[in-house]
Amino acid sequence: MTSDSSSAAISIQGLCKTYQVKGQAEDKRALDDVSFDVPAGSIFGLLGPNGAGKSTLINILAGLVNKTGGQASIWGFDIDAHPRNAKASIGIVNQEITFDPFFTPIETLEIQAGLYGVPKRERRSMELLRAVHLDDKANAYARTLSGGMKRRLMVAKAMVHAPPVLVLDEPTAGVDIELRQQLWAYVRELNQAGVTVVLTTHYLEEAEELCDRIAIINHGRLIANQPTRELVGMAQEKVVSVTIDRDLTQAPAAACFEKIALKGTRVLEITYRKNKVNAGEVLAAIADNGLGIVDVSTKEPDLEDVFLHLTRAG
Repeated sequence: MTSDSSSAAISIQGLCKTYQVKGQAEDKRALDDVSFDVPAGSIFGLLGPNGAGKSTLINILAGLVNKTGGQASIWGFDIDAHPRNAKASIGIVNQEITFDPFFTPIETLEIQAGLYGVPKRERRSMELLRAVHLDDKANAYARTLSGGMKRRLMVAKAMVHAPPVLVLDEPTAGVDIELRQQLWAYVRELNQAGVTVVLTTHYLEEAEELCDRIAIINHGRLIANQPTRELVGMAQEKVVSVTIDRDLTQAPAAACFEKIALKGTRVLEITYRKNKVNAGEVLAAIADNGLGIVDVSTKEPDLEDVFLHLTRAG
């Protein structure tokens, strides 16, 4: 069975993983009845705090960890019933950098392609190195590469067998801004060519910019799974910065303010809940305190606001 463009690239149903913890009566539940689909052709964000269960889920898909319960399939192949086809359908870039430091990048890719059974005439090792801007380092020892170069080599290594699904687990950790932008440009190219991308990252602005849809896991449970724009729209707190016409030593109070802070002597930073009041009522409350308004600017809520709200609630 293979996937088509309208189906899920990854389908996870009721996935559970428990670990026995020495000295504790109860098992640790790393994943607790997690279900979601990754749409084919999308860039899908998988977010959560440290220890939330993201890496456990990825390692189950990679075949490195055995699940306790539930089902998972990759490109239509169940990971238990068709493990070889499932593994052939996914490339995974782990957080840890894993390759032999005494091989060159070109040797690393050739060996990896051989492990996947890619015939020599079909290998794309130099093409992949060019794509990740490492063609000039093709014959250098991998141990001499910088951290950013090693990250990019990991991406190329994951793509040697041309999988339709690519999982990037914290791919830009420790990578400078320029190299990060190069990496995302390549990821977008892969996605435009039809590769489904699953991304975990602690850089929430990256997820907001790149991902079509985002799932959030906390304490092993799925707490959100929505299109990115809808998820950002869930943020109820808004911030308005108001410059007033006189110096203050203390910020005024009003029932419609969730929080208020005095920045310097003339700038009030006010947080309010948009499901309770609107910006006009906030500004009217300032005027009711006898203050003239010189300038107003607003800060739109972002994914970080939603992420913190959901995970703290969890």
